[in-house]
Amino acid sequence: MSKERASWSGSLAFVLAAAASAIGLGNLWRFPYLAAQYGGGTFLLVYLILVATLGFTLMLTEIAIGRKTQQSQLTAYSKLHRGWGFLGLLATIIPILIVPYYCVIGGWVIKYFTTYAQMAFTGAELMGPEAVDSAQFFTGFISAPFAPFGYGILFILGCAAVIVLGVKNGIEKSNLVLMPLLLVLAVCISVYVVCLPGSGSGIGYYLLPNFDCLRNAEGQFSFATLGKTILGAMGQMFYSLSLAMGIMVTYGSYMKKSDSIERCVRRIEIFDTLIAIIAGLMIIPVVYLFAVKTGTPVKEAMSQGPGLMFITLPKVFAMLGRAGAWLGFAFFALVIFAAATSAISLYEACVASFCDLLKIERKAATFFTGALICFLSAFSALGYGAWADITICKLQFLDFFDFTTSCILMPIVAILTCVFVGWVLPKRTLTDEVEAEGHPFKAKRLFLFLVRYIAPAFVSAILISEICRNLGIGGWKI
Repeated sequence: MSKERASWSGSLAFVLAAAASAIGLGNLWRFPYLAAQYGGGTFLLVYLILVATLGFTLMLTEIAIGRKTQQSQLTAYSKLHRGWGFLGLLATIIPILIVPYYCVIGGWVIKYFTTYAQMAFTGAELMGPEAVDSAQFFTGFISAPFAPFGYGILFILGCAAVIVLGVKNGIEKSNLVLMPLLLVLAVCISVYVVCLPGSGSGIGYYLLPNFDCLRNAEGQFSFATLGKTILGAMGQMFYSLSLAMGIMVTYGSYMKKSDSIERCVRRIEIFDTLIAIIAGLMIIPVVYLFAVKTGTPVKEAMSQGPGLMFITLPKVFAMLGRAGAWLGFAFFALVIFAAATSAISLYEACVASFCDLLKIERKAATFFTGALICFLSAFSALGYGAWADITICKLQFLDFFDFTTSCILMPIVAILTCVFVGWVLPKRTLTDEVEAEGHPFKAKRLFLFLVRYIAPAFVSAILISEICRNLGIGGWKI
């Protein structure tokens, strides 16, 4: 007799868990700089349209597959169609490769949190006066012989402690604590930033549409720039909604039939988008003030990727004096919560896969997965230090894993999932699941049209553009 599958206590628990998985580092550093780069409100408008259409389609598809099969992503696809088990394998490789380097970055965040705790409570200037040494501090830490690995292991152990407790006692209860804390901290920090003298210009830069960004050097409307804006927003959508990572399939498998999938997806999208917008309010106005004060071009100050969080923001906080140390302390506490909720979700996708495939208990699967994550994390943790001379395709280990998963595997899995659902499975397979127990599926026709035609085409464009961008083909850059 098979063991009864774990489940969420209700739709609120599921929405919180799914939103927690979506709210991660991508929302806190990638969303703000993309919004700033592509015209602020213009980017927000494009992003909201994509989330409400393509994001809704892809998320609903994954959740419905999980609830229909009651399996994690590794075995769910083969249960629906024996010839498509390979897709489950591809979808499982993604979190297995992401979790190790994500936890390494989580370790970086812990290091910065403890550093800002020292600075806030003792008044020390560990990055030099006005954080002029923030770049040296960051590179010195990530290139250290052991520290990045040690902090990464600490982060992994924290996630494992939550996972081993199970769906209700671990993931669900942790989200009931972490998500309110994350939201309260985000709102408090954004309110503080919004109230800073001179922040109005930065807020306007962020929220007001700037259609000049869609013009070329001659001042004419550019379809190429519009296309890059759309693709940039679509790429962010994958990060923000945790799509094609196996998370939503796994979390959907814990969902009760009595809960409406369509309603839950809409709530997750609202929650995630709200946090992303608040993240922009936390970061863009102060970075804008910093750029104006130092004479740095705003786009240059914003477009630093990870450097925005670990190099530029410390300088911004230092500009605010002693209050900046406390702001940095609160900010990196928030980032720890956001990183932890996402890492727990990715870790759970791996654990659930091993449980379903090997028919082993959660505790054993958690320890086995944890050992695998620790082993793989060593490559990313030491890739800028002891193993800096070792590269793959001229990329450091962490960059290679990130490129392989986010730029290649995730779009491929999303495309194949759309083909599988739209053209291989009978149309009613998933729509009947969404309509289980009498729930209405108001967007059924839109869903079927998007999953068959629009989503595969747009995600294919993401795949091509990301490969071109990362390999420098044709000067393409997002």
